[in-house]
Amino acid sequence: MSEAPAVAGGLAFFSNRVGAKANLEMLELFHLSKQVATAITRKLPVVALESTVIAHGLPQPQNFDTALRLEQLVRSHRAVPATVGMLAGELRVGLAEDEVRTLAESHDVKKLSTRDLATGISRKWHGATTVASTIWIAHRAGIRVFATGGIGGVHRGGLPDVSADLPELARTPVIVVCSGAKIVLDLPATREWLETNSVTLIGYGCDELPAFYSRTSGLSVDVRCESPEEVADIFRTQSRLGLQSALLVTVPVPEDFEVGPSLLQRVLDEALREAEAKKIKGRDVTPFLLSRMSERSAGATLRANIALLENNASVAAQIACALCNGSYRAVR
Repeated sequence: MSEAPAVAGGLAFFSNRVGAKANLEMLELFHLSKQVATAITRKLPVVALESTVIAHGLPQPQNFDTALRLEQLVRSHRAVPATVGMLAGELRVGLAEDEVRTLAESHDVKKLSTRDLATGISRKWHGATTVASTIWIAHRAGIRVFATGGIGGVHRGGLPDVSADLPELARTPVIVVCSGAKIVLDLPATREWLETNSVTLIGYGCDELPAFYSRTSGLSVDVRCESPEEVADIFRTQSRLGLQSALLVTVPVPEDFEVGPSLLQRVLDEALREAEAKKIKGRDVTPFLLSRMSERSAGATLRANIALLENNASVAAQIACALCNGSYRAVR
């Protein structure tokens, strides 16, 4: 069991949406760390972080080191990090360092989207949460800001293969800070899906949707923001209107780590051909392509991935503080 019950952070949120019995039943499945529960109760800035990037997105030992670095960066901007994952069937919001290491180094960690949560709890899995499941959990725990690398989207090819991240974004009111959709996806189709489903797309200091390893995509954003306060104001207004979709804040990869277009296209094409030849399908496609691209680019895409993760965590922490009007007290 975690250090503090979820009731400390989430009861007020749930009470407006479901009955009292359902409140307690759901809250029993959430295990918030003492620090995260205290921060939520005191209305201090909190940033949710996913764990799929730890278990499936980055190689060892960079996965563990990066996970700790993201938490450190969130703290450096005066917010509280809440890395989300599942250990032995328990949904944990605010992983301890040894729990992060378990997800980083174990070989039996499941990749958990929203649909997998009930199965994971019932089967007592170790699991890493995706963008979809992390924002679902964060929202219900009372966390309003989430940082990740890239969201899922519409996959390439003739079949209508759409990541579960997209419908979750359309129905869960959380600020999601990312660097756009992963470059291995169909970016124009993903952009169109977001527009059709009323997900507002903010360019943070940019007028084009970032393309993960690239700073530009040729696709427009809905609005440009230059500061955390502007983002916070739009989210507050969206909440007052009762809109239930996420606010997607897209941040370009730091310029020094952007992968050149010719190299990026070459390694992407090679990885796509290999995936097709090996008949890799479904949820295995994206991690396979990202791994192969890292190998074929001599680590350039991996360095870009880590740089954008770190930058997004910093931006998310600043937005979380702006939502709290800059208020912060150390949580111990």
